[in-house]
Amino acid sequence: MPVIANQQLIKAPIEVCFDLARDVDIHTETTSKTKERAVGGVTEGLLEEGDIVTWEAIHFGIKQRLTAKVIVMEKPNKFVDIMVKGAFHSFVHTHQFIEESGGTLMIDTFEYKSPFGSIGVLADTLFLEKYMKSFIISRAKALKEIAENMA
Repeated sequence: MPVIANQQLIKAPIEVCFDLARDVDIHTETTSKTKERAVGGVTEGLLEEGDIVTWEAIHFGIKQRLTAKVIVMEKPNKFVDIMVKGAFHSFVHTHQFIEESGGTLMIDTFEYKSPFGSIGVLADTLFLEKYMKSFIISRAKALKEIAENMA
Protein backbone atom coordinates (compact mmCIF):
# COMPACT_ATOMS: atom_id res chain seq x y z
CA MET A 1 0.00 0.00 0.00
CA PRO A 2 1.83 3.17 -1.13
CA VAL A 3 2.06 6.03 1.34
CA ILE A 4 2.70 9.54 0.06
CA ALA A 5 3.74 12.12 2.64
CA ASN A 6 4.24 15.79 1.90
CA GLN A 7 5.05 18.71 4.19
CA GLN A 8 4.44 22.33 3.26
CA LEU A 9 5.36 25.29 5.46
CA ILE A 10 2.84 28.09 5.04
CA LYS A 11 3.32 31.60 6.41
CA ALA A 12 -0.28 31.94 7.59
CA PRO A 13 -2.25 31.16 10.77
CA ILE A 14 -3.25 27.56 11.40
CA GLU A 15 -6.99 28.35 11.24
CA VAL A 16 -6.61 29.90 7.79
CA CYS A 17 -4.66 26.91 6.45
CA PHE A 18 -7.08 24.41 7.98
CA ASP A 19 -10.16 26.12 6.55
CA LEU A 20 -8.62 26.55 3.09
CA ALA A 21 -7.74 22.85 2.96
CA ARG A 22 -11.35 21.80 3.62
CA ASP A 23 -13.00 24.45 1.44
CA VAL A 24 -14.73 22.84 -1.55
CA ASP A 25 -14.36 25.95 -3.75
CA ILE A 26 -10.65 26.27 -2.94
CA HIS A 27 -10.19 22.56 -3.66
CA THR A 28 -11.63 23.16 -7.13
CA GLU A 29 -9.30 26.14 -7.61
CA THR A 30 -6.19 24.21 -6.50
CA THR A 31 -6.93 21.23 -8.75
CA SER A 32 -7.74 23.16 -11.91
CA LYS A 33 -5.17 21.20 -13.96
CA THR A 34 -7.44 18.15 -13.69
CA LYS A 35 -10.65 20.21 -13.99
CA GLU A 36 -11.78 18.82 -10.65
CA ARG A 37 -15.16 19.94 -9.37
CA ALA A 38 -17.70 18.83 -6.78
CA VAL A 39 -20.72 17.25 -8.46
CA GLY A 40 -22.48 15.53 -5.56
CA GLY A 41 -22.96 15.68 -1.83
CA VAL A 42 -21.42 18.84 -0.36
CA THR A 43 -20.59 21.04 -3.36
CA GLU A 44 -19.61 24.30 -1.65
CA GLY A 45 -18.36 25.70 1.63
CA LEU A 46 -16.30 24.03 4.35
CA LEU A 47 -16.34 20.27 4.78
CA GLU A 48 -17.32 18.94 8.20
CA GLU A 49 -17.12 15.51 9.82
CA GLY A 50 -19.57 13.13 8.17
CA ASP A 51 -19.77 15.12 4.94
CA ILE A 52 -19.64 13.25 1.66
CA VAL A 53 -18.52 14.85 -1.61
CA THR A 54 -18.30 13.43 -5.11
CA TRP A 55 -15.52 14.90 -7.22
CA GLU A 56 -15.35 14.73 -11.00
CA ALA A 57 -11.96 15.22 -12.65
CA ILE A 58 -9.92 14.25 -15.67
CA HIS A 59 -6.96 11.99 -14.90
CA PHE A 60 -4.92 10.32 -17.62
CA GLY A 61 -7.31 11.80 -20.19
CA ILE A 62 -10.32 10.01 -18.67
CA LYS A 63 -13.21 11.71 -16.86
CA GLN A 64 -13.55 10.03 -13.47
CA ARG A 65 -15.68 10.35 -10.36
CA LEU A 66 -14.58 9.74 -6.81
CA THR A 67 -16.69 9.95 -3.67
CA ALA A 68 -15.00 10.74 -0.36
CA LYS A 69 -16.25 11.00 3.21
CA VAL A 70 -14.76 13.07 6.03
CA ILE A 71 -14.41 10.67 8.97
CA VAL A 72 -12.33 12.76 11.43
CA MET A 73 -12.46 16.49 12.16
CA GLU A 74 -10.22 17.91 14.91
CA LYS A 75 -10.27 21.67 14.33
CA PRO A 76 -7.81 23.21 13.51
CA ASN A 77 -5.26 20.40 13.66
CA LYS A 78 -6.47 17.46 11.60
CA PHE A 79 -9.08 16.02 9.32
CA VAL A 80 -9.24 12.70 7.53
CA ASP A 81 -11.15 11.67 4.44
CA ILE A 82 -11.57 8.23 2.92
CA MET A 83 -12.70 7.03 -0.47
CA VAL A 84 -16.23 5.64 -0.47
CA LYS A 85 -16.42 4.99 -4.21
CA GLY A 86 -13.95 5.53 -7.04
CA ALA A 87 -11.02 4.28 -9.07
CA PHE A 88 -8.84 3.21 -6.13
CA HIS A 89 -9.46 0.04 -4.17
CA SER A 90 -9.27 2.33 -1.13
CA PHE A 91 -7.57 5.44 0.26
CA VAL A 92 -7.14 7.37 3.48
CA HIS A 93 -6.02 11.02 3.25
CA THR A 94 -4.90 12.59 6.52
CA HIS A 95 -4.49 16.37 6.61
CA GLN A 96 -2.50 17.63 9.63
CA PHE A 97 -1.70 21.19 10.67
CA ILE A 98 0.95 22.14 13.22
CA GLU A 99 1.51 25.68 14.45
CA GLU A 100 5.07 26.75 13.79
CA SER A 101 6.93 29.94 14.51
CA GLY A 102 5.77 32.30 11.76
CA GLY A 103 3.25 29.95 10.22
CA THR A 104 1.77 26.50 9.86
CA LEU A 105 3.24 23.18 8.84
CA MET A 106 0.70 21.37 6.66
CA ILE A 107 1.27 17.62 6.38
CA ASP A 108 -0.58 15.48 3.86
CA THR A 109 -0.41 11.70 4.25
CA PHE A 110 -2.11 9.82 1.44
CA GLU A 111 -2.31 6.04 1.81
CA TYR A 112 -3.92 4.17 -1.04
CA LYS A 113 -4.42 0.75 -2.51
CA SER A 114 -4.76 0.38 -6.26
CA PRO A 115 -7.38 -1.90 -7.78
CA PHE A 116 -6.62 -4.98 -9.87
CA GLY A 117 -4.16 -6.75 -7.53
CA SER A 118 -0.70 -7.25 -9.03
CA ILE A 119 -1.58 -5.17 -12.11
CA GLY A 120 -2.38 -2.28 -9.74
CA VAL A 121 0.92 -2.77 -7.93
CA LEU A 122 2.72 -2.61 -11.28
CA ALA A 123 0.81 0.60 -12.16
CA ASP A 124 1.94 2.09 -8.82
CA THR A 125 5.54 1.32 -9.62
CA LEU A 126 5.41 2.53 -13.21
CA PHE A 127 3.45 5.77 -12.87
CA LEU A 128 0.59 6.08 -10.36
CA GLU A 129 2.58 6.76 -7.19
CA LYS A 130 4.63 9.45 -8.95
CA TYR A 131 1.44 10.99 -10.41
CA MET A 132 -0.33 11.07 -7.02
CA LYS A 133 2.72 12.57 -5.30
CA SER A 134 2.90 15.31 -7.94
CA PHE A 135 -0.85 15.97 -7.56
CA ILE A 136 -0.60 16.33 -3.76
CA ILE A 137 2.51 18.55 -3.93
CA SER A 138 0.90 20.77 -6.58
CA ARG A 139 -2.23 21.24 -4.47
CA ALA A 140 -0.15 22.01 -1.35
CA LYS A 141 1.83 24.68 -3.20
CA ALA A 142 -1.39 26.24 -4.49
CA LEU A 143 -2.87 26.29 -0.96
CA LYS A 144 0.33 27.92 0.30
CA GLU A 145 0.09 30.64 -2.33
CA ILE A 146 -3.57 31.37 -1.53
CA ALA A 147 -3.02 31.39 2.25
CA GLU A 148 0.08 33.61 2.09
CA ASN A 149 -1.66 36.07 -0.22
CA MET A 150 -4.51 36.34 2.32
CA ALA A 151 -2.19 36.98 5.27
